[in-house]
Amino acid sequence: MPSPSLRPRIYLAGPDIFLAASAQRFQALKAACARHGLEGLEPSDGGIPADFAGSDDERAQRIYQANLLRIQQADAVLAHLCDFRGLEPDSGTVFEVGYAAALGKPIAAYGVAAQSYATRVAAVRRCATDADGTLRECDSGTIVEGLGQRLNLMLTGAATLHASPAEALAWLAQALRVGASGPGGRNG
Repeated sequence: MPSPSLRPRIYLAGPDIFLAASAQRFQALKAACARHGLEGLEPSDGGIPADFAGSDDERAQRIYQANLLRIQQADAVLAHLCDFRGLEPDSGTVFEVGYAAALGKPIAAYGVAAQSYATRVAAVRRCATDADGTLRECDSGTIVEGLGQRLNLMLTGAATLHASPAEALAWLAQALRVGASGPGGRNG
C-alpha cells in the first residue's frame, strides 16, 4: 500500500505510445489519474538523448529496462488492452501486465471488446465446434479458447476489466485505499 503522504503511482500501459497524438493521450490519462488522487506514469523512452549514438538493440534495451523500473516503482497498472494489429492486445502491454502481476500489483484494464474472445475469432475466421463441443479454427484445427472470457484467461485472471479508463482508475483508487493486491476474479 502506498505511503499516505504520496499519491499512488499508476503505470499507464498500452499501445497509446505508438499513436501520433501519444503526448495528448498521456496528458489526458494523467489528468484522469489526478482526478482520483493518483499519479500517472507514462512509459519511459529510456532517457535516451537525441544524439544517442548506440545501436537499435542498445536503445531497445534501455527502453525495456526503464519501463521495468517504472512498473516496479508504480503501485498499480492501468492497461489499455484493446485489439492491436489483430484480435489480441499489444504484446508489450501484455508483457507489462504479466510483469506487474508477478510483482503482485493491482491491474485494471480497459478497451476490451464486450464479446467473448471466441465470438470475436469466429466472426473473422472460419470456425466450427467439434464432437467434444470445442470450438476450433477450421483451417488449422487450433482450439479457440473459450470459457466465455473476453481475453485469454491469463489476462482476465490478472486484471479487472472495465468499460473505460475512468472506471478502471476509480477501481484502482479504491483498491489502493483498501490495500487490494489483485483482481480476485472481479471482471467488471
